[in-house]
Amino acid sequence: MKAEPVAASPAGWTPLFGAWLIAASSLLGALFLGEVMELPPCVLCWWQRIAMFPLVLILPAGMFPLDRSVIRYALPLTLAGWLVAVFHVLLVAGVIPERIQPCSRGVSCKEIQIEWFGFLTIPMLSLFAFTLIAGLLLFAHHRMSR
Repeated sequence: MKAEPVAASPAGWTPLFGAWLIAASSLLGALFLGEVMELPPCVLCWWQRIAMFPLVLILPAGMFPLDRSVIRYALPLTLAGWLVAVFHVLLVAGVIPERIQPCSRGVSCKEIQIEWFGFLTIPMLSLFAFTLIAGLLLFAHHRMSR
C-alpha cells in the first residue's frame, strides 16, 4: 500500500515567510556589519552565520510549493544557532568564564563591538533572531499539522 503524501495547510505559509524575512534581514545585517562597517566577526559569530545563512535558501525552497518537511531541515539549524547565540550572550555577560571561550586568536568573542540602547549587542540580536525563527517554525508546524 502506497502512502499518500500529506498536503500542507496553506495557513503555515505566513509563519514560514516571517521566518525567512528574519533570516534574510539577519544575513543583510551581518553583511552590513562586516563589509560596510568593517567589523570583523569572532569565531562564535562565524558559527552563528553558518547556522543562519542557509536558512535564507532552505526556507523559500519549502514555501514554493509549500512543503511542511522544510521545518525538519530548518529547525535543527535554527536550534544549533540558538545554542551558540546563548553561549555567546552568556560569555559576553561574564556568566561563562573567559578561559572557556573558543576565540584563541583574532577578535575576542567577549569583545562588545556594538551596543545599541545601552544593552543591545550583536550576540543578543542573533539570539533574538534565532528565537523568533524557532518560534515561527514551531508555529508553522502547528498550523500545517491541522
